[in-house]
Amino acid sequence: MGFHTFPVERADALDDPSRYRFCSREELLELLDPDPDATVADLGSGTGFYATDVAPFVGTLYAVDVQSAMHDRFREHGVPANVDLVTTNVTSLPFAEDELDGAFSVNTHHEYADKEAFVELARAIRSGGRLVTVDWSADGSGDDGPPRDERFGSDAVVAQLEEAGFSIDAVRDRPETFAIVARR
Repeated sequence: MGFHTFPVERADALDDPSRYRFCSREELLELLDPDPDATVADLGSGTGFYATDVAPFVGTLYAVDVQSAMHDRFREHGVPANVDLVTTNVTSLPFAEDELDGAFSVNTHHEYADKEAFVELARAIRSGGRLVTVDWSADGSGDDGPPRDERFGSDAVVAQLEEAGFSIDAVRDRPETFAIVARR
């Protein structure tokens, strides 16, 4: 699987409320369990769909996306005051060691999944911090999301995270997606 990004010309699809059928705001917040003063990163934030949902529940949220055009789209919607836009790849996060209390990605893990990214996340997330990963399952039908050959199964993601030093708190397999809560 190679690195790729979501096409900017299809960015309107990232703001479609039907995305909540794969991960609701409430589920994401329950999995992340953020402290009101927490510093959290949204990995692959796109147009800010989930970043905007999580921002009211944390102190600082970094919206991380490799495409500056996605941040431009986020600005069009209005960026919450406690959200900082960070244009970078997950393999080179500009955060200090242990700076993040947590991080999450919703349907973007398959876009950045490689050993370098997991090592970088383990460096940036403090000991005890959570990493929430919700993504398209290789076991899904492929009717929604990326083609099945671009997806991972939950077992593969668990192995990736454990290899980088994360422990697994929860794995939820669903018909089209999975949700994993890992702790550094």
